[in-house]
Amino acid sequence: MMFIHEHPYPPFIPESATKLIVGTIPPPRFSSGKLFQEDVDFCYGSKYGLLWPILNEIFDLNLIYENTLEAIDQRKSFLMTHGIGICDMVDRCQREHINASDVGMQHINLRNLRAFIQENKQVSTLLFMGGNSKNGPENLFRTHLRSYQCDLIPVSSERPKIHEFMLEDRKIRTVTLISPSSAANRSIGGDPFYKLQKQMNSKYSTLDFRIEQYRKFFS
Repeated sequence: MMFIHEHPYPPFIPESATKLIVGTIPPPRFSSGKLFQEDVDFCYGSKYGLLWPILNEIFDLNLIYENTLEAIDQRKSFLMTHGIGICDMVDRCQREHINASDVGMQHINLRNLRAFIQENKQVSTLLFMGGNSKNGPENLFRTHLRSYQCDLIPVSSERPKIHEFMLEDRKIRTVTLISPSSAANRSIGGDPFYKLQKQMNSKYSTLDFRIEQYRKFFS
């Protein structure tokens, strides 16, 4: 039996935002309000997610990881201070199983991300939280753009992949980062750069790999 999975949060786009974090949709428990004690009731707040630990390391934020207003305010303050917004691609979808798998999403209703970019004139960069896999944020955004007879133009095919597209007279750049989900660890394990670093330092981790990649585009 299918159930409807709705995104629990509206886009968070400060007036100062020049970059948007773009993912898909939080795990179903965030929509039902059945959070764990270590979850934060905000975008990417899952106790298992790595986005905030990565940003915590890059910016030395001293974040707390708990279901409190203080934890939410910490994250909102960081985003406003650094001109970063969050606007995921999926408004709602249907699922057969209660999990956070992007592949498991069916009958997906997309947010009109193009309209949010158009409204927020200062936004110039989209940071996709995951690759071009089925139902990944880059792939969903491509589908979204095609409805406007537009597509992503390659700038760099090296990881992370970089593309551009035009929105009226604005050039918007997209960067496809490795997913902050632990599900991407297998993909990282096969990356030549990761393998080389692991050979040189046995303590080098998939989190270290993400931090190095994210630092270039968040700092």
